[in-house]
Amino acid sequence: MTLKTIADTVGVSRTTVSNAYNRPDQLAPELRDRILGTARALGYAGPDPAARRLRSGRRDAVGLLLTWGLSYAFADPSAALLLQGLARATETAGLAMLVVPERGTGVQDAVVDAFCLCSMAADHPCVAAAQERGLPLVVIDEPRLDGHAFVGTDDRAGARLAAEHLLALGHRRFALLALGSQRERLAGYRDALGAAGAGWEEVTRFEAAAVPRPTAVIAATDLLALGVLEAAREAGLRVPEDLSVIGFDDVPAAAWARLTTVRQPLVEKGEIAGRLLSEGAAGEVIVPVELVVRGSTAAAPY
Repeated sequence: MTLKTIADTVGVSRTTVSNAYNRPDQLAPELRDRILGTARALGYAGPDPAARRLRSGRRDAVGLLLTWGLSYAFADPSAALLLQGLARATETAGLAMLVVPERGTGVQDAVVDAFCLCSMAADHPCVAAAQERGLPLVVIDEPRLDGHAFVGTDDRAGARLAAEHLLALGHRRFALLALGSQRERLAGYRDALGAAGAGWEEVTRFEAAAVPRPTAVIAATDLLALGVLEAAREAGLRVPEDLSVIGFDDVPAAAWARLTTVRQPLVEKGEIAGRLLSEGAAGEVIVPVELVVRGSTAAAPY
């Protein structure tokens, strides 16, 4: 599909069609609408931004879409490590990385050769917009998209490791902290606790004043777990004598805090995604996880 195809269909010149996209003030609104409507009907999404970049001499670039937003990525050490690996791989390949805003026409207008989607809901409008561009696409963590590369962690298995570790220490009353987007980790916790006879409803009833305090806190990220450690100190609780705490990710601060956690290779995961972006490769890569036992977990106090 070319501009000439559209021009012949509408009965105007190729320059007029080009102006409809690049210089709309040169056309009457009715004519521009007719040209753009015809283009859509013919399946033409507009001039290729990558081609414009090549003509201008700019270097290649990939577009990055983050569900948490860039400000959160700077604050969350696990997100920062992931982006470090991604940036390292794209730099090595000579690619620039463009953080694409979620709102507006950021995805449609991004001057990139490929997209990287990081932890986005399957029904997020940017997911559909990225697929419509027809460019190579790599997904980190979620969602899985047919025909596109995927890099992820076996979150469900890692979450089971965390819960099984606490169960083996005799804990049966738990508090669970997680974000709504961490569905696979929640499923893993549910698997392990359910197998041990700890019903999901029973696990959450500690919020009621009449229910005894939990003996262990399962946090779906190290950032949440580190907050629990601080709150426990403020409440006068000893960790792990009074309360065991376990996290997920193994960010650098976890080792300093002697936090038991589930380790995933965050930098490596980002590097793998970056290589897939630069090579235009497909397929699925699941990076391994492991339980790292430190000083924040011990046998249940009662």
